Amino acid sequence: MRRVVVKGVFAALVVGFIVYEYLSFPDVSALKKKNPRTTALMELRDEQYRSRGTRLQRQQVWVPYDSVSEHLKKAILLSEDAAFFSHNGVDFYELKEAVKRDWQKREFARGGSTITMQLARNLYLNPSKNPLRKLREMIIAFQLERALSKRRIFELYLNVVEWGRGIYGAEAASRYYLSKPVSALDPADAATLAALLPSPLNPREKGLLYRRNLILKRMAATNHISGAEADRQSRRPLFYRGEEPPPPPEEEKSLFD
Repeated sequence: MRRVVVKGVFAALVVGFIVYEYLSFPDVSALKKKNPRTTALMELRDEQYRSRGTRLQRQQVWVPYDSVSEHLKKAILLSEDAAFFSHNGVDFYELKEAVKRDWQKREFARGGSTITMQLARNLYLNPSKNPLRKLREMIIAFQLERALSKRRIFELYLNVVEWGRGIYGAEAASRYYLSKPVSALDPADAATLAALLPSPLNPREKGLLYRRNLILKRMAATNHISGAEADRQSRRPLFYRGEEPPPPPEEEKSLFD
């Protein structure tokens, strides 16, 4: 009997917390037509750079959904959230796999976040990996899915996601890494930018090259490009604008060292 009471109290507390969190967050419906001027992640990064004595100007150029290369959209979907257009903000299979992996490793490593959840985190939360933040992320993701179309959610994501130190959004990333507008990306360009997303501040050349080529293979497997095209594009160098990005801070050594 006591155990049943404890479970009931715990369940009531969880439900109460969810309701409180749901009601306390900003009205995401404002994002239907209004682009956010800043995000929680941008503010956090600005503060981190200031604390190190680094003056870093944000690079962000907002572009409409139709101005983004279809190759990049496909590459991001295949690498970050293949079920994006079919789930309601949370991919419970991926979330279950993430919990299982974290439990085995005794750490919060694999996120299991969908594109909608990543957008929720970028807009309103911080990148810490803990169950409470993950729950908030899920609640906001459900709110975003109820208020906005999939196309709008993806458009917001493409314009605010972090792609490097002070680099936010696909257009700024494309100009910075490849010296071309995001509308002009070919499959190798797109796969390279998509490969940067999991670790934009600390990419490693070997891992980045492997991930780019894996994305190209997935693009071929889904008939977005041919197998021959994927093979040809996989032989391209990662960056070929004649100049590599500047090195990150000392604690963020990477392939750009």
